[in-house]
Amino acid sequence: MNNVWKLYAARFFQSLIPAYVIERLFWEARGMTIQQVVYTEILYAATIVLLEVPTGILADRYGRKKLIVLAAALGCLEFLILIYAQTFWHFATVVVLAGVAAAASSGAENALLYDSLRRHGQEALFERKLGRLYALDFGAAVLAALSGGWLAGRYELELNYWLSLLGAAAGLGFALLLVEPSAPAEARDETIPIRRYVAESLRFFRSRSDVRLILAAAMLTGAAIDFVDEFWQLYLDRFDVPLAWFGPFSAALLALRMPGGLLADAMRRRFRYASPLAVSLAAVAVCLGVAGFAPGLGGAAALLGACLAAGLVEPLSAGYLHHRIEGPMRATIDSFRSLADNGVATAIGLGFGWSAARWDVFGGYGFLAVVCAAFLLYFLPAAGRLKER
Repeated sequence: MNNVWKLYAARFFQSLIPAYVIERLFWEARGMTIQQVVYTEILYAATIVLLEVPTGILADRYGRKKLIVLAAALGCLEFLILIYAQTFWHFATVVVLAGVAAAASSGAENALLYDSLRRHGQEALFERKLGRLYALDFGAAVLAALSGGWLAGRYELELNYWLSLLGAAAGLGFALLLVEPSAPAEARDETIPIRRYVAESLRFFRSRSDVRLILAAAMLTGAAIDFVDEFWQLYLDRFDVPLAWFGPFSAALLALRMPGGLLADAMRRRFRYASPLAVSLAAVAVCLGVAGFAPGLGGAAALLGACLAAGLVEPLSAGYLHHRIEGPMRATIDSFRSLADNGVATAIGLGFGWSAARWDVFGGYGFLAVVCAAFLLYFLPAAGRLKER
C-alpha cells in the first residue's frame, strides 16, 4: 500500500465518526447551555488561528508524517474524553484538542500527498488524488451522518462516541504506516530560523498575483458554503419541513460535493483553472440568490445546487497553489492559505450575521449571493489576463 492509499484510509476512518452528528444533543444531556456552546466554538476558532502557521512550520522542519500522526492521536484522545465528559471544561478541552488536530493536519496532509506523488514523478496527478480524497471524506461523512442518527435513536448516545473512538484509532493506525517522502536536505535543516519560513511564505504570496486571485475565489466560495452547512437547518425550519427530512437533506448536502472532487482533474486538464472556478462561483451566487431572494422549498433545493457547484473548488485551488511552490516550505505556505481561509470566513460571517439579523436567514444568503456576484465581476476580467505560469 503506497502513501496515497494509506492517507486515503486514514482520512476515511477519521471522517467515519458519527459523534458530531448528535453533538448538540449530547451537550444538552450534560447540561451545556447555548452560551457555553458558543464559547467552545470561539475556543476552537482561536486555537486554529494561533496554531495554523506554527504547525505548518513544524511539519516542514521535522516531517509531515509526525504532524499527521499527532493530529490522529489527538482525535483518539478527544473521543476518549467525550465518553466520560461531564462538565463544561471537559468539552472545552476536547474543542481545544480538536483545534490543535485540525491545525496540525491542514498543511501537512496536502504537503505529504504532493511530495509523495512528486517522489514518483506523478505530481501532475495531485488534483485527481486530492479530489478523490475529498470525495472519500464526504462519502464517509454521509455514512456517518445516516448511521449516527439511527444509532442515536436506538441506543445510548455514548455508543456513537465509542464507535468514533474505534474509527479514530483505525485512522491513527494508518497514519503510523505513512512514509515520510524524501525531500531536499534543507527541508529537514532544523537550524533554519523560524522567521525565514514566515518571510519566505509571505514573499511567495506577494510575488504571485495569480495565486492570490485563484485562492481568493476559492476562499469566498468556501466561506459561502460554510454558511450553507451552518444554517440550512434554520432555513428548512422556516417552512415547517418535517424533521424526518433533515437527515436525508444533510446527507445530500455532503454527497453532492463528491462529483466535483472526482471531476476536478478532468476539468483542470480541459479548461485549466480560472474557467471552472468562475463557473462554480457564478453557480453558487445564483443558487444563494434564489435561496435568499426567492425563499421557499425551491430555495432549499438551490442550497443543494450550491454544494454541487462548489465541489471542485478546493482540489483546483489547492492544486494551483502546490504546483507553484518551490523549495522546502510547502506545508508552511499551505498553512498560510488555511489561515487566510479562516480570515475570509470571519469577515464574510460579520456581513452574514448583520444581514440575517435584519432579514432573517434569507437576508444572510442574499448577502452571500451579492458578495459572490460582486467578486465575480472582478474575477472575470482579472482571470482573462491571468497567465497560469
